This record gives sequence, structure tokens and C-alpha cells, in this order.
Amino acid sequence: TEATMANSIPRLVAGMTRNRTSHLISRSSTSMAVAVAERLQEQVLVTRSHAYESDNSQHSTVSAPPLLSSATELVDGLLDRTAKLVDMNASNNIAYSGGVDSSLSAALVHQVFTGKQTGANASNESGSGNVRAVLGLSPAVPEEQVDIARKVAAKIGIELLEIETDEGKDPTYVANAGKACLACKTHLYSALEAVAEAAVASANASSGNGQPSRVILYNGTNADDTRDPTRLGLVAASNFRVESPLIHTTKADVRRAAKHLGLPNHDYAAAPCLRSRLAFGVEATKRHLQAVGEAERRVRSALALDKTANLRVRMLARNKAMVELDQHVLIDTDAENLLDREGFENVFQELGFASYGVRSFKSGSVAAVAK
Repeated sequence: TEATMANSIPRLVAGMTRNRTSHLISRSSTSMAVAVAERLQEQVLVTRSHAYESDNSQHSTVSAPPLLSSATELVDGLLDRTAKLVDMNASNNIAYSGGVDSSLSAALVHQVFTGKQTGANASNESGSGNVRAVLGLSPAVPEEQVDIARKVAAKIGIELLEIETDEGKDPTYVANAGKACLACKTHLYSALEAVAEAAVASANASSGNGQPSRVILYNGTNADDTRDPTRLGLVAASNFRVESPLIHTTKADVRRAAKHLGLPNHDYAAAPCLRSRLAFGVEATKRHLQAVGEAERRVRSALALDKTANLRVRMLARNKAMVELDQHVLIDTDAENLLDREGFENVFQELGFASYGVRSFKSGSVAAVAK
């Protein structure tokens, strides 16, 4: 029964994930991350490097392809690419966070799958597969992000499965010495794959036929991500053969497509995991993650910031908190003086910080990769 499956899957997953992660992490290095990024970027560049002849027949030029004339054409192109990835006889699982990238991937995979399913049902040739978004839960994922993820999944209409991940038990992740992202994504993809495989095995054992034949994992990696050598999560995605419908799509077009599909988070600021707030060498403990999460909640409330504004509270060496805000927010709200007047020196001390400062937001300002 479904209840029996739900109870048995976590036990199967626990054993399976522990056996998958350590050797995958040890195989990685900065050079692997760069190699994967270069390979993915090369795919993007090849796609965009077609020659376009000018209207003057005596001259021809090689240039970037013209911008799509409409968001409809953009989405249609993404759906065409996604259709080549989705298997109606597979368990299609999207690594989902509620961010705009994974939300768009989930929406595309879900729309393609249900569209094919509708057509297959009409011809009595329905596949045996399924599709769902899988949200990993850990201290690195703030409550607000979980709430957003649930609301966006409901908007999409996709099944949402929430699973607890155990990267916090991994010394490589906790050390935060340059390979934490790789360790985290390895645990995440291991858990996703194990959950899906356990569900398939359990279903096959109970029915014997008509069940998914394999597992496909997806994520929301976009073209801009492939140019960032600090994203060791790309190595983990490569190890697990994770597909992305957005691999040739810029972040700007991701947001444009998400808006066209009516996703409520299309203009939300990026919301990477809380571990990304910790400077190189600051341990990714539950206490540290909770401290930066609570600090961000209080700062956002004090400054009355909406979800489109960038805000980070970084934990630097010697327990110093650094509040990062968009430049216009720094100026418009007089943030530094406002936080001082609101007694944030005491707030940060309550949360375990020794001191705090305020500066302009910069994505990845404390990112580092082990040499």
C-alpha cells in the first residue's frame, strides 16, 4: 500500500545514501569543477554559435542569434527541450528548492509530462512513469523558503515530496573548507535517487508491472551557473547524470519564462542555502546556520524588505556578522544608522555574534573552493 511504501522508503534511503556519498566527494577537486563548468558552457556556446546571413547577399556575418521575439516563443523553446528529456515510463524527480530556477524546471517537466500523459490517455497508450518535485529539508534551508516552495509547487500543480537530508553529519560539509557545496549536493542527489529507486522497487514488488522503469533527476542549473567555477554542486550533478531543461538559458530569460508561466517567485531575489552565508572555514553547524537565518529574518523585518530585495547576513571569522544589502537599499533606508538605532548590536550578540557591520551586497562574496 502507499502507506507501507511511505514508511519503508526512509529506512531504505538511509542505508542507500550513506553508501553512495563518500567516494563521490573524494573524487572531486577544483579542476573537476572547472572541467564540468567548461563542458557545460561549451554546450551552451555551441548552441549559440550558428551563423546568420545578413539581408545583403554579398555579405555574411557570424553573430549571436537574435533575441526571441516573445516570452511565448521562449517558453515554447524550453518546452521543446524539456520534451526531449522527459520519459513517460520513468520516475521524473526535480531537485526543488522553491527558487525561480528549480521552480521553472519543475513547471516545465510537469507541463511536458502531463501534456504527454493527456495525449497518451487519448490513444490508450499511457506510460507507467510519474513526476514530482523533491524538497530537501535541513538546517540550511530557512522556514521562509520552505513555505515559498510549498506555495509555488501548489501553483504549478506538481506533487511535492519533502525529505530530510543528512549533510550535517558529513565532516566535509561541516568543515566548510571549500567542498561543502559538493558534499551537500552529493547527499541531496543521493537521497533523491534513493527515494525514487526505493519507491520504484516497492511498487514493483507489490504490483509486478506497470511501474516506472528508471529514475531521472533534474535540477535548475542555468547557463550563467556554468560559468561559475565555485559551483562544485555541478560536479555532483554530473556524477549523478542530472538533467537541466535550463542549461542553455540565461538567468534573465529564466525569470522572463517564469513570469510568463505565472510563477509567483519570478522576481524574488536569489535564495541560496544558509551555508553559503558562512565564510571559508567557519563551520557549518546547526547553531551557525540558525544564527544567520534568524539574523536575516530580523534585519528584513526591521528594514521592511520584500522578497525581491537581496539580503545576506554573512558569518565571518571571529564571529563577526556582516549584513549585505542592495546598494539602493543601503541609501534609501539609511540601513546602517537604522539598525544601530534599533539596537541591532544587542540583537547580534543575542544570536552569538561578537560584532556586526553593513556593506553592499555581492553575490558569492565569501565563496571559496578548496585548492
